Amino acid sequence: MLHIEWTSLALRDIRDAGEFIAMNNRNAADLVAKRIIDAVEYLREYPMIGRSGRVLGTRELVISGTPFIVVYRKNVSAIQILRILHHARKWP
Repeated sequence: MLHIEWTSLALRDIRDAGEFIAMNNRNAADLVAKRIIDAVEYLREYPMIGRSGRVLGTRELVISGTPFIVVYRKNVSAIQILRILHHARKWP
């Protein structure tokens, strides 16, 4: 099974999203964070489940029930989580 590596940007993204959602609804923030983390864990077994990314060498996993996309890269031994982005955000 592959190892998951979170970049500092991805960790900041998930923290910022959680803080923003929590301003209105703490339970919703917790649910969104759990869905993102569960989806990332699923990548361990199914790393190619995401679509081809907009940036060469990346993949993007749309998180069901949320407006977020996990941007990641697979290498030989790990899945590197690059960003957690709101779908409306212009990227790259």
